[in-house]
Amino acid sequence: MQAEYLSNVIPPSSRSTNYIALRFCDFPSDNSRFGVWENPSSWRYMVVFQYGSTVLFNVEEHEVQAYLNLVIRHASGMLREMVKDDYAVKEKPQLVDDMQGGPDYIVLRTLDTDSIRIIGSVLGQSIALDYFVSQVDGMVEEFADINRGMEKTGTFTMHKKKLLQLVGKANSTLADVIVKVGLFERSEIAWRDAKYAKIHEYLREEYEVTQRFGNLDFKLKFVEHNIHFLQEVLQNRKSDLLEWCIIFLLTVENIISLYEIVRDSGAVSG
Repeated sequence: MQAEYLSNVIPPSSRSTNYIALRFCDFPSDNSRFGVWENPSSWRYMVVFQYGSTVLFNVEEHEVQAYLNLVIRHASGMLREMVKDDYAVKEKPQLVDDMQGGPDYIVLRTLDTDSIRIIGSVLGQSIALDYFVSQVDGMVEEFADINRGMEKTGTFTMHKKKLLQLVGKANSTLADVIVKVGLFERSEIAWRDAKYAKIHEYLREEYEVTQRFGNLDFKLKFVEHNIHFLQEVLQNRKSDLLEWCIIFLLTVENIISLYEIVRDSGAVSG
């Protein structure tokens, strides 16, 4: 994607490599494909993250799908249902402070490309968190159903392969949140300038990123607890089966020995 829209790529201002920021002018005007920027108010910004989130700035509702199609053409592993969120970013040059927050909006004195990167990073992480939370909620509900069934019947039915799949899903979810999404990675832009650090911290608090990750981690611990419990049950079942196999083999061996004794006794009597 970066190669195809090279003229639209905004040069990076940090060493972060998990996203690209692009700027378009009156898309789908052909001018935007050649880097022609006539009117700043017509600029459209798009921040695309490797883990799957895309954040759009100054894009009308009827234009959204056209921009997303640019990403979809280069994407893999598309989700069945797209997760969306809206957040207002306003620019007000007369603002005394660098930024001012409000319910579902933020006002900046200057909306520059680094501000767009900072805002895009937090919004992208928030959307990714929504997706991962929905995945973990599905696992929690699955184990809740198993526990309800065990409460009624005193047993459960699950193949070892299915359990291993859940183990892999739980482990990969936590790894993706920490490594791919970079939820706790330091923002180099925010580190360099207090103005961007203030925006970064405000948005992380606004979207309760740390608290939501805490809830996600708590649910994953519930899943892990259930996984360990079911693994022990399956292991005990396997041990019980082996014990019964040993008992069966010993019984067969005793029957054969008894048969041989009876046969040998008959031969002596004869």
